[in-house]
Amino acid sequence: MSPERSDAFVFFGATGDLAYQQIFPALQALIRRGQLDIPIIGVARPNRSLDELRARVRESLEHHGGVDPEAFRKLCSLLRYVPGDYTEEATFERLRRALGSVARPAHYLAIPPALFGPVAEGLARSGCAEGARVVVEKPFGRDVASARELSRTLHRVFDESAVFRIDHFLGKEPVQNLLYFRFANSFLEPLWNRFHIAGVHITMAEDFGVRTRGRFYEEVGAIRDVVQNHLLQITALLAMEAPVSTAAEDIQDAKLNVFRAIRPLRPSELVRGQYRGYREEPGVASDSQVESFVALRLHIDNWRWAGVPFCIRTGKRLPVTRTEVAVTLKPPPQALFGEADARTPANRLLFRLSPDVFIALGARAKLPGEQLAGEEIALVARSQAADGLPPYERLIGDALRGDNTLFASAAGVEVAWRIVEPVLGGVTPVHEYEPGTWGPPEADAIAADVGWPPAS
Repeated sequence: MSPERSDAFVFFGATGDLAYQQIFPALQALIRRGQLDIPIIGVARPNRSLDELRARVRESLEHHGGVDPEAFRKLCSLLRYVPGDYTEEATFERLRRALGSVARPAHYLAIPPALFGPVAEGLARSGCAEGARVVVEKPFGRDVASARELSRTLHRVFDESAVFRIDHFLGKEPVQNLLYFRFANSFLEPLWNRFHIAGVHITMAEDFGVRTRGRFYEEVGAIRDVVQNHLLQITALLAMEAPVSTAAEDIQDAKLNVFRAIRPLRPSELVRGQYRGYREEPGVASDSQVESFVALRLHIDNWRWAGVPFCIRTGKRLPVTRTEVAVTLKPPPQALFGEADARTPANRLLFRLSPDVFIALGARAKLPGEQLAGEEIALVARSQAADGLPPYERLIGDALRGDNTLFASAAGVEVAWRIVEPVLGGVTPVHEYEPGTWGPPEADAIAADVGWPPAS
């Protein structure tokens, strides 16, 4: 039986950056597609008028995709505003009155995690949590202990089935395409194991620095920012067994089994880097030891993947901005065309997730001429523009429908922290690297036996 749809959307932090950059554009898009026709209630500390909030919505849309006149008018007609401090009961009493006869609200907490507890308790005391869902943003803790405490805080008010941990990366069309491509094509299955795959490489590169987020990055670093969540999720999609069905719980169970099989990271299998000039960025400490780059090697101790390295690298101020997966197949058992052929790159399956999207097979083809000599070519299976449906539009719509397929579970978050926890806290040195390079030279050792794939 499908869960009932939420009949109101409440978002705390209505005047904040996340609402301005992501939530307002997503709400307009949902209205434009006829998928949102319920009260929309913003809650925030500033004592602004509803007209002032509507003006901020218009400004947000003008800077993020444009104003659709008809959808904007509908959004303004649905919009309500409840000002007040998140720790005061009067705020939640006003929210309860604004909800009126609403029975199944969805509460989006676009606020710092430290405020989750007071808000959840305020919702419970006022009766606003009855029949409700709650949507929370990452980071889901800083380690195993804090992730558990965060879940306990939410579970004091909401059942796990009503908690939606939003990771916008999981809402991207190309990321979902990994799941579909793996299990919709039978030709992959005979190859997708330790007998035919030499290594799996995941790269998430950005050619820019921390920009104005230096203070934030000092708190998280690359491991907490993208490895523990985004890149481990990609790993799970690549390595998981076929789920029993496409139901949310079955997909999450399949991913959870992968996380449980991943060996906790060892310091010897991780290299951290920091681009030259990072310490001069606004908000960054002059003696910072926070990583802007990390390369690591995962081991999945199960029947399918035993002995196959999963090599991950991510960083800022790298040569390109790109996220891609390269699956390197083992070479033929005999170098039939001589030593030159034996030294050529192996076949690779390439999945590019951004900025453009394509699936390609790297293969060898004969060069024209009398000699049996070849070259590497790419057989592109599909190439398309970037994401068709923006992640926040997709994920907010899913949360309103009660579909948690693309959301993280408490168990999944906790076991992902278990994987990275042994290398948190600066247990390895930070190596400086030049902007525009692929990180410090020490990172080459992480994939020494299989090599990093060439930049495509």
